[in-house]
Amino acid sequence: MFTRAITRIPGSNFADGLTTVDLGIPDYPKALFEHASYLQALKQCGLTLVELPVDHRFPDSTFVEDTAILLEETPQCQPGAILTNPGAKSRSGEVASMQPALGQFFPELGKIIAPGSLDGGDICQVGSHFFIGISLRTNEDGAWQLAAWLSDKGFTSSFIDIRAVTGILHLKSGISYLGDNRLVVIESLASHPAFFGYELVHVAPGEDYAANCIRVNQHVLIAAGFPKFEADLRALGYNLLVLDMSEFQKMDGGLSCLSLRF
Repeated sequence: MFTRAITRIPGSNFADGLTTVDLGIPDYPKALFEHASYLQALKQCGLTLVELPVDHRFPDSTFVEDTAILLEETPQCQPGAILTNPGAKSRSGEVASMQPALGQFFPELGKIIAPGSLDGGDICQVGSHFFIGISLRTNEDGAWQLAAWLSDKGFTSSFIDIRAVTGILHLKSGISYLGDNRLVVIESLASHPAFFGYELVHVAPGEDYAANCIRVNQHVLIAAGFPKFEADLRALGYNLLVLDMSEFQKMDGGLSCLSLRF
């Protein structure tokens, strides 16, 4: 069960951030509305929010997920937090600005150091195991550093190289964990041997963006506009909160990107 989430409101220079897609310039007032709706959804899930102020130094800083990995405690494994080293140099300062907020809850913070690079969006926790994406933002050195840190805390991990997978920036652009041994996957990742043994919820062609959904306690947050995926999850019995994410999609952002949940 999650009890808290750290978030940061997007700044007025949000459109100056990094993106690999060509979906138009985000509308800032609409982005603020979508962000406020996201925060309300987290509160509806029972979370207490740590809302950080705008940081205009870093246009991408609303995507707080990329700055740290927070461990969900399991019966066999310890909780903890480790600061990342983002693969995009323009984002490195975001980590330092996140450290004081995390230090309130995690007195001992690990750290990924150069030459390792690692984005939180490439990391998916599945119980006591972690999938670590090797991407254009997370390199093998960073992945090995994280794997060693996780091992010290009782967690296992495996690497998934997504550099040849078109259309996704991070691993969690293409997979999500719903709990109960169930994974959401896009078709280009569905046959990966790392996912054998899991019940897979396939994302229909044309709805790949919907794969970035998040289970938060008794609800699943999903992006609006993907009717097949929404119907499939409703048929599985999930309580859904459907949120417009159009302006964040323009900047390579998804639902998981906007909070650090613990």
